[in-house]
Amino acid sequence: MNHRIGRIVFGLAVGLAVAILAFQWITNPQPRAARAEEERVVGVARTWLTGTVGVDTLEVVDPLAPNRKVGKTYVYAEPPGWAVSGYYRRDAADLWHPYLITLDESLEFVHLKVQDSQLEGRARSEPRLEVIP
Repeated sequence: MNHRIGRIVFGLAVGLAVAILAFQWITNPQPRAARAEEERVVGVARTWLTGTVGVDTLEVVDPLAPNRKVGKTYVYAEPPGWAVSGYYRRDAADLWHPYLITLDESLEFVHLKVQDSQLEGRARSEPRLEVIP
């Protein structure tokens, strides 16, 4: 009989603890706010990437459009700004080109490191663009 009461009390205590923790986790606005900020950063990074590459449309794999078959992508705070990595290609006949773009705290373009031989000429005149072999 004592064991039965102990089990019931233990089950109720664990259930209550799980319910409280789940409620706190669901109602915590910080993860949603962080996700919204990351989405905004990736959107700005896409705009800068498209403008720097110099084409109207790119097929982009980034944290908002992941494709694990192509490769892993990241967005992370890199004080005093942000860094976004991913891949892009101009069309289906093009190879995937890895990139790492760095933005400052106001989301202004700081540096783009890319593996794309078609941008070597542009990199000579644009100091913020680095083409790696």
